[in-house]
Amino acid sequence: MKGLILSGGKGSRLYPLTYTSAKQLIPVANKPVLVRVIETIKEAGIDEIGIVINVGSRGDQIRNAIGNGSEFGVKVTYIVQEQPLGLAHAVKVSEDFLGDERFVMFLGDNVIEGGISPLIKQFADSTWNSQIVLTRVANPMQYGVADLAPDGSIRRLIEKPKDPPSDLALVGIYMFDASIHKATHAIKPSWRGELEITDAIQWLVDQGMSVHPYVHKGWWIDTGKKEDMIEANNMVLEELDHQIHGYVDRDSTIGRRVTIEQGAEIINSVVRGPTIIGKNTRIINSYIGPYTSIFHDCVIENSEIEHSMMLENGSVHNIEGRIQDSLIGRNVIIRKSPIRPKAHKFTLGDNSKLGLL
Repeated sequence: MKGLILSGGKGSRLYPLTYTSAKQLIPVANKPVLVRVIETIKEAGIDEIGIVINVGSRGDQIRNAIGNGSEFGVKVTYIVQEQPLGLAHAVKVSEDFLGDERFVMFLGDNVIEGGISPLIKQFADSTWNSQIVLTRVANPMQYGVADLAPDGSIRRLIEKPKDPPSDLALVGIYMFDASIHKATHAIKPSWRGELEITDAIQWLVDQGMSVHPYVHKGWWIDTGKKEDMIEANNMVLEELDHQIHGYVDRDSTIGRRVTIEQGAEIINSVVRGPTIIGKNTRIINSYIGPYTSIFHDCVIENSEIEHSMMLENGSVHNIEGRIQDSLIGRNVIIRKSPIRPKAHKFTLGDNSKLGLL
């Protein structure tokens, strides 16, 4: 089998953070979401992966970050989607790479509990034409939704229905054989002007082909919004095998489930987990609370932060009050300003500088 990761899209729900960066490269628990997807596919025994990217800077960022895949033990082929014309269109432009092989398709901004190895093995050993992963969601109107027959088979799939027939949403993990290529050529663009993957799978169902639904019981998060990104960070922090490789001075207090990466320094500070402190980051006279990830080469001094994510090369200095529920971009500088309110909640774009009043 091969792997196909879709890493296009502007990430507009994460603006301003994604004005300058691909959303798939935002680190969850200090590892980019796209890297987590690659590792998930690799763990399932698949080492040949196609990554669908956009034309332009975000596509170049993904190429630069992932390279040829050798760092992750896989071989990566990049497939350029000239325009974002739907998930089925992404499959269509990947046809030469996929050939007649079975493949797993994964959205590059999704985080899911556990691996997919059992599902891959189940599909590889089956005669099914497709397997789709479903999960129950509170807001099915925002997703492709499956309507299942009493015997558990798929009756129909609907993209973003106004009146959902169920709460079973497609989570962005699909397995196909070569019959999906007939489907992508047979369907027409939807009212959105896109070739919908739900329509392609429905075509398989209508043709009498075998599409097997799997209902995922664990957690799954589409990291499209700030709140979702922070929640994904929380979930992954809970799963980490926490270890301390950096320096902790004797005046600091480190709680349970704390990871301190190599080169990091904790000086006269309190760190409570689950939390991860990135490489070469310095925490000085500060408090880092639970469910926080601080990425590489950051500085936090005389400040408090919890339940937040901070990307690389950021710094926070001499802030009164606690920063919470925040997603702080690359190279952001937060310093105390002469006038002071006490509420601190931010979504800050890359290269921002913020003076607190």
